[in-house]
Amino acid sequence: MADVTRRFFLRHLRGTPTFHVRHQRGGKLVHDGAGLSFWYRPLSAVVSEVPIDDRELPLLFHARTADYADVTVQATVTFRVTDPALAAARIDFSLDPDTGRWRSAPLEQLSGLLAELAQQPALDLLGRTALAAALADGVGQVRDTVTAALTDDPRLADTGISVVSVRVVAIRPEADVERALQTPTRESIQQEADRATYERRALAVERERAIAENELQNRIELARRTEQLLAQEGANARRQAEERAASEAIEAEGRAARERVLADGRADAARTVGVAEAAVEEAKLAAYAGIDRSVLYALALRELAGQLPQIGSVTVTPDLLTNAVQAVRRLG
Repeated sequence: MADVTRRFFLRHLRGTPTFHVRHQRGGKLVHDGAGLSFWYRPLSAVVSEVPIDDRELPLLFHARTADYADVTVQATVTFRVTDPALAAARIDFSLDPDTGRWRSAPLEQLSGLLAELAQQPALDLLGRTALAAALADGVGQVRDTVTAALTDDPRLADTGISVVSVRVVAIRPEADVERALQTPTRESIQQEADRATYERRALAVERERAIAENELQNRIELARRTEQLLAQEGANARRQAEERAASEAIEAEGRAARERVLADGRADAARTVGVAEAAVEEAKLAAYAGIDRSVLYALALRELAGQLPQIGSVTVTPDLLTNAVQAVRRLG
């Protein structure tokens, strides 16, 4: 909006680049353009300010399809004033010379005109289209139809308004209808999720079965190897026992043979010693054959004395001497 400053009986207007200002005095055009700044007298001046920037008009309206279903259309229309002089002549954009504000609501009037012109072709199109087709392809069709209708509308051209673009955001049915339409999709998604769950469970069962079979095969292989180990250990033990028995038998035979050899040697030595002793005794007897008896007694006493234990001292009593002499006499 324009900035108006008061100085006594004069007013100063300072415009902006996005507003076109028209200043008339006495029916004559004094100032005309965007971004102007000038002085004027409020009693004789007629000032109009027309926006020339792009404006957006959001639209939200209801429509009925060919199968009597209510839908909500959400769209946005972008427009701008291309001929400010023509727009100021058709719509009241005049300013209060003291405050610089519009005397009326021109933008609301312009928005109402655009809304009516945009809704009419959309309503006609949706009225000939079924709900399923409107939801599937209605956004593009409504956008193209509304754009063509607003571009070719003569009233907008006579007002100096140009439509820049039309955007249709969504076409949505009523909440219960939308939920009903979403049910097949939800069921399909749920079925797909259930199928994936069943497949995952089946795969898990199959993997568990494979793991169990693998464990069983491992246990069987372990048992077979254990059996082989036990058999091999038994064979090794038997072989060790046999070898130990054979070794002990050989050792016993060697020991017995050694004992026999030793026994034979001892027997031969004993026989040799016996023969030698017999020869010695025979020689002794042969030597004693020609010796006197008293000599033999003396030798016998000497031999006997050699066999007696050592006597440190001898006490000879008369009785002992008498008995010895008697014994010797008996021997003589």
